[in-house]
Amino acid sequence: MAKMEASGSDDVEKLKSKFLSAWNNMKYSWVLKTKTYFRRNSPVFLLGKCYHFKGEESSESSPEGSDSGSINSDDNWGNVEEFRKDFISRIWLTYRQEFPPLEESVWTTDCGWGCTLRTGQMLLAQGLLLHFLGRDWIWPNSVDFVNADPFSLFSNTSQRLAAPFETSLPETRDTISSCKPLTNKNVNVDTTEFYHRKIVSWFADCPAAYFGIHKLVQLGKNSGKVAGDWYGPAVVSHLLRKAIEESPDPELKGISVYVAQDCTIYTGDVCDQLQGLDGDKAILILVPVRLGGERTNVQYFDFVKGILSLECSVGIIGGKPKQSYYFVGFQDDSLIYMDPHYCQSFVDVSITDFPLESFHCPSPKKMSFKKMDPSCTIGFYCRNTKDFEKVTEELAKVLKSATRPNYPLFTFVNGRARDFDLVCSPVYEQNDLFTDDENKRLKRFSTEEFVLL
Repeated sequence: MAKMEASGSDDVEKLKSKFLSAWNNMKYSWVLKTKTYFRRNSPVFLLGKCYHFKGEESSESSPEGSDSGSINSDDNWGNVEEFRKDFISRIWLTYRQEFPPLEESVWTTDCGWGCTLRTGQMLLAQGLLLHFLGRDWIWPNSVDFVNADPFSLFSNTSQRLAAPFETSLPETRDTISSCKPLTNKNVNVDTTEFYHRKIVSWFADCPAAYFGIHKLVQLGKNSGKVAGDWYGPAVVSHLLRKAIEESPDPELKGISVYVAQDCTIYTGDVCDQLQGLDGDKAILILVPVRLGGERTNVQYFDFVKGILSLECSVGIIGGKPKQSYYFVGFQDDSLIYMDPHYCQSFVDVSITDFPLESFHCPSPKKMSFKKMDPSCTIGFYCRNTKDFEKVTEELAKVLKSATRPNYPLFTFVNGRARDFDLVCSPVYEQNDLFTDDENKRLKRFSTEEFVLL
């Protein structure tokens, strides 16, 4: 009798999961069909790079004062193609379905609850692209996206990836759970394409992936989260830090993640991580902040612009109420973002030359800064100690010019957290992710953050 009840409960959960996937696809897929409009006369910033679309005036100009002229490859549009290729080359991580069940659950999709985990993944993926390939790297296939209609290309890709689950796998279903990251032995491409594929494989939707949804949910479980719960930007920042720490890949030993405490970056702790026991390391600095009370204070928009204008920026984990987005740039008073709210089919990255199209977004989206939720996490990449010193100077200028002198959004403090009776890195038992102090801080962030669909 108990077995029958358990089986019935599992069937209900599976039905719920399928319904959520269908509902979210219906709810969010229209976004991919809409065109994004850019002003001709205003520069566009994308993760520290500036693009100008201004060219000769077209006879088909749009209403003055609006976000006019949908992005296209017309000759009148300056270096718009370079912008689109740069944007498309960023790694896009969205809702997925039909992946191996998450640990101790029947969840085979993160539709409806995993969007902040996905935006966190995208920020980390950008940091890894900077680390291994550099900011100037462009995916060679991005030109195919530029020359095709964005939605029709993506629609074809989705249709191909949405084939029956079993047909997308090798002969045995066992490969689902053994979806191992790439090695030099199972891929025959040049160095840059190898690292491109390897970075994507680290975010695969399978238990073995170092930064996949399974790993992040597992780490979240250690701090009281379970599959199906919503996660805020601050919590995700700590999950990313822990995921990097636990990664066994030798190539990932050269990078670490530092999460600011109470909007304070302790330079001594950052330098300690940069000069690790294994030699010099690069570092991703994540700073959870709030840009206002219940609503974002428009006075902080210059700060956000300043952050996204820096070459060291890896973007912002943020969004608007009830939806998380990955902010990567801006034009005038609009933010440019990548949207995780589209449910795609599971891709087995252990297959040689697995399809990459669904990991790259064909078209940027924009939203008004006024709609931004105040809770977010900003990120920066520093390759070494000298780079950190330069980044510190640049951030100090942004903070000075874009925030009130007596109320900076975050600060740099010389010394280490322990010098101020704070714990920098959590001291944890095997089953605990955070210290008591960190859990208190995270609990405070969680009560302030937006509720995700």
